[in-house]
Amino acid sequence: MESTTSKEATLDQAVELGLRPEEFEMIKGILGRTPNFTETAVYSVMWSEHCSYKNSIHWLKQLPKDGPQMLVKAGEENAGLVDLGDGIGCVFKIESHNHPSALEPYQGAATGVGGINRDIFTMGARPIAQLNSLRFGNIERDRTKWLVKGVVKGIGDYGNAFGIPIVGGEVFFDDSYNTNPLVNAFSAGIMDPTKVISATSAGPGNPVFIVGSSTGKDGIAGAAFASKDITEESADDLPSVQVGDPFMEKLLLEATMELADTDAIVGMQDMGAAGITCSSCEMSAAGDNVGMDINLDLVPTRQEDMLPYEILLSESQERMLVVVQKGQEQIVKDIFDKWDLHAEEIGVVTEGGRVRYMMGGEVVGDVPAESLVLGGGAPVNEREYTEPAYYQEFKKFNIDDVAQPEDLKEVAFKLLQHPNIASKKWVTEQYDSMVGTRTMTTNRPSDAGITNIKGTNRALAMTVDCNSRYVNADPEVGTMIAVSEAARNITCAGGNPSAITNCLNFGNPYNPESFWQFVGAIKGMSAACLKFETPVTGGNVSFYNQSVIDGVEVPVFPTPTIGMIGVVEDKDKVMTLDFKDKGDLIFIIGDSHNDISSSEYLVSYHGIAASPAPYFNLEEEFAMQQTVKGLIKDELINAAHDVSDGGMFVALTEMAIPRDLGFDIVTDSEVREDAFLFGEGQGRVVVTVNEDQEDAFLERMMASGTQFTLLGHVTKGKMMVDDEHFGFIAEAKGLFTNALAKHFEN
Repeated sequence: MESTTSKEATLDQAVELGLRPEEFEMIKGILGRTPNFTETAVYSVMWSEHCSYKNSIHWLKQLPKDGPQMLVKAGEENAGLVDLGDGIGCVFKIESHNHPSALEPYQGAATGVGGINRDIFTMGARPIAQLNSLRFGNIERDRTKWLVKGVVKGIGDYGNAFGIPIVGGEVFFDDSYNTNPLVNAFSAGIMDPTKVISATSAGPGNPVFIVGSSTGKDGIAGAAFASKDITEESADDLPSVQVGDPFMEKLLLEATMELADTDAIVGMQDMGAAGITCSSCEMSAAGDNVGMDINLDLVPTRQEDMLPYEILLSESQERMLVVVQKGQEQIVKDIFDKWDLHAEEIGVVTEGGRVRYMMGGEVVGDVPAESLVLGGGAPVNEREYTEPAYYQEFKKFNIDDVAQPEDLKEVAFKLLQHPNIASKKWVTEQYDSMVGTRTMTTNRPSDAGITNIKGTNRALAMTVDCNSRYVNADPEVGTMIAVSEAARNITCAGGNPSAITNCLNFGNPYNPESFWQFVGAIKGMSAACLKFETPVTGGNVSFYNQSVIDGVEVPVFPTPTIGMIGVVEDKDKVMTLDFKDKGDLIFIIGDSHNDISSSEYLVSYHGIAASPAPYFNLEEEFAMQQTVKGLIKDELINAAHDVSDGGMFVALTEMAIPRDLGFDIVTDSEVREDAFLFGEGQGRVVVTVNEDQEDAFLERMMASGTQFTLLGHVTKGKMMVDDEHFGFIAEAKGLFTNALAKHFEN
């Protein structure tokens, strides 16, 4: 082996780069010597939590990964691949860009969108739809408003310019996110599943290309930056925020799609976290005893005199590493030249599993690829976890200690205007939902985003869900609810849930109470995914989402965001949530309970944060959803909408608004009126039935064994509850639609 001429790294340098002293000793043992600074930097990013999952992999391995439609399982490629039938596969994934967005919201969010789309098309799939899940702090704070405006504009500008519609998502506000917002981006694409491009290297002697944009100093050590706390000094880390170019990415997409139709590609991987380092090491480790020699002098750079570690760790956007079949180099060059993109040969595949980096005629780094990756030599830690005291305190909540308000109409209209419940039109109108002509739910509101699969009778349903307040109250139950609500949204839209991807946003894994939340979430996710037969195809873990205030760690609400896809077998039977006609009967499917736990009503109206997760029973939930599927399949209902945030009254109002209709309902005498209207007990769906279908509907429901209750009927525009006039839907619509925008007018 050629000797590395750079100076040995010191322990202080290793710690400064984010490694722990014991990890530095591990690296010495692996290499049989003290690493130089460049090698230490390489290990620091590859062994960061963001890349190695060193504190979470033990638990992630316990998630269910097998399912009847799985073609590529979690961890095998850049994203999971699910069989949709008719020779079509769906590649989908969700990832976070939380820390960058906390410091530079526009670019942080924009590059999150760009990165997740590259994960999709590097596998050979064309992205067709995006979703996002956003969490922010107190909406009255100036910093929150700055973050929201920047994030929403970043997502909209990048997604709109790239040309992929955003078909849904969620936005939630809570003080726990004041310093550290969450920006989770989801993308789905379709492809011929027999033409998957693997993120694997093979064939010693095959050339290695870097394609796409030039490499700059933006995003250096971004993976390590994403694996530490956000503090007041984090603004000093601004170089860790990448800069995106959606037009460049669009060119890269088209070049990749063209390249996928050739026989020139051996393997390809997006350069996301840790840049060239991650791509070269992971692709090598995924191969059979192969490595790479990479000449950093040949990497196109945007700045002069970049140091080796800067080139290796740069997270400049719109770049990919491609292993090319020897002799096919000109095909690659011609395609990328056509699209006016770089395609530079920077290295070669070698035997032996080592990755060597050269610059200026010297070997500046020489590392065994296997030692750097998940499941190889990267550390695997089993962290301690401890149940926090608040968990038992929350369980002591008693609804009888909460007085029911005299004016429930006042409560109802306050909830309709709450930022967590009000229409997110101010956000969504900044996104293009129609580009590409596939979206089926822009003017037909549904519980899930629906995208047409052209040339078939099928459609793709997708959703992102997580009520983090529930998860904070009870991580296991709250995460089961997140999976179940995602399935419920797919079901209510007329689809069959297929699989999930997850974005696990938690606090410091070295905090036993934060890690207890993470472990509980994994257990809850596993139970619900097994029940719904929705295997986990992948995703990411984002720890260190917290603030350090006066020396005390304050974590965000634990937020295991669930991205789920499903298949609508007959796209003529997509179910929408809007009331159709005056006189239609309104039923609630599922049982209502005397429960206001963790509801927006309890927290925002009564100011009570300490309560358990709302009522939930996994078996009842599953059975209820099966019943709803049958009703939709046999066309016995004409609208369906799940009861979730804000409870029954909000669900009914959301159903009434699209066609300016109303409702006249009667509450359940065995349930407190405020609990019936505003409680968020799970396992319930509101449906409407045309009078001509009433007998067939009742017969089906009686045979199903699922609890159901007649609520009332659809009206022309009034909102009536127990013969009390709550107002007109036109008034509610104006307040509900415009409430969020009022916070951002200045």
